[in-house]
Amino acid sequence: MALIHRLSVDGRDYFLPDPVDGLKQQILDAIRSGGGYVTIPPLRGGPGIQILFSPGMPATWSQIEVADNPADTSAEPGYTEL
Repeated sequence: MALIHRLSVDGRDYFLPDPVDGLKQQILDAIRSGGGYVTIPPLRGGPGIQILFSPGMPATWSQIEVADNPADTSAEPGYTEL
């Protein structure tokens, strides 16, 4: 099983590869400093996207387990709210 992270910001979902600890810290730093842009990396290739984070902006993190092999149906997909 692979672990994918979902960041929901302002009603939009961004799916991220592991690890996300550094990204979480960048977001907290931007919010604590009154606001700032943070580059959200893409799940697979591409330049990513910059989001302006500010105090009071709702953001939700989730973890989603997905099968490494698309044909693997032995495990139920699930997610964990963080």
